[in-house]
Amino acid sequence: MSGNITGIEKLHIVGGAEDRTAITNGNAAKNKPLVVCFGELLIDFVPTVGGVSLAEAPAFKKAPGGAPANVAVGVSRLGGSSAFVGKVGDDEFGYMLADILKQNNVDNSGMRFDRTARTALAFVTLKADGEREFMFFRHPSADMRLHESELNTNLIKQANIFHYGSISLIEEPCKSAHLAAMNIAKKSGSMLSYDPNLRLPLWPSPEAARKGIMSIWDQSDIIKVSEDEITFLTGGDDPYDDNVVMKKLFHPNLKLLVVTEGSEGCRYYTKAFKGRVPGIKVKPVDTTGAGDAFVSGLLNSLASDLKLFQDEKRLRDALLFANVCGALTVTERGAIPSLPTKTAVLDALNKHSASKK
Repeated sequence: MSGNITGIEKLHIVGGAEDRTAITNGNAAKNKPLVVCFGELLIDFVPTVGGVSLAEAPAFKKAPGGAPANVAVGVSRLGGSSAFVGKVGDDEFGYMLADILKQNNVDNSGMRFDRTARTALAFVTLKADGEREFMFFRHPSADMRLHESELNTNLIKQANIFHYGSISLIEEPCKSAHLAAMNIAKKSGSMLSYDPNLRLPLWPSPEAARKGIMSIWDQSDIIKVSEDEITFLTGGDDPYDDNVVMKKLFHPNLKLLVVTEGSEGCRYYTKAFKGRVPGIKVKPVDTTGAGDAFVSGLLNSLASDLKLFQDEKRLRDALLFANVCGALTVTERGAIPSLPTKTAVLDALNKHSASKK
């Protein structure tokens, strides 16, 4: 996806003591099916060493993050066409993030810049096994202040797949903007993709999180959920029980439900069939962004073959590809910096196939 960015335009934003000019790129690779990602874009501060608390960390490395933005970059890095819709602060970090999306060939013409709220920050603790704990600075942050009137509706209407999480459902006005964007995409014939991406500390209470996440559940065509999220959403039920998944989480309009199991791979459920695709083994360094890389791998395959979920063989191949995307991401620190290229994924798949012979 090189050299196909069109419609470069300058957004002149007046705020504070100086005027800023942000470069945004219009729709990239117009001939390719487009994945539009909606939600938060922020800065992750990751300790330079693993296995320490935030207080013990000697230093932090800043990395762009935010699940929907990670997915957008992931799709682009795999050779697909993607766009991001969301809001950052009218500040140095906000412009840095807009530029990072542009550098990664993500259409950022749906980005907005807030003069009164800062770009969100998250400090991420990496435990010895590469798992994470989060401390967020969002009081409020700019992503929470996106208004429905600021939506780039033309961009959303172009989406073959419209992807989102649940963090944008926590606060108004972003919640209303999120629901409006979903409605625009659905009416335009987009397939709706949902990764709840539970971040409990950001919600007022566990009950509010459960209710908020489930409030849009039955509108989605594709849902990716983790084992921990199943346990949370079902009130403690066994995430490995197919009956629990089918009775409590599968809904009549759902085309594909995927349950990720970390390094073990994933399970899939459609109206016609269900199964499991094992992962590949790697040495984890940082699991930040692994789920987003998985989603980007799956959506990139789906965008060019929207009937994929109807053919179990093609679906299993796409899920193995997505598993490898997730696995490669955990071998480096930070989400966006570690998202793999299509070449890297195919190389890993070939090695995986050779090792099984």
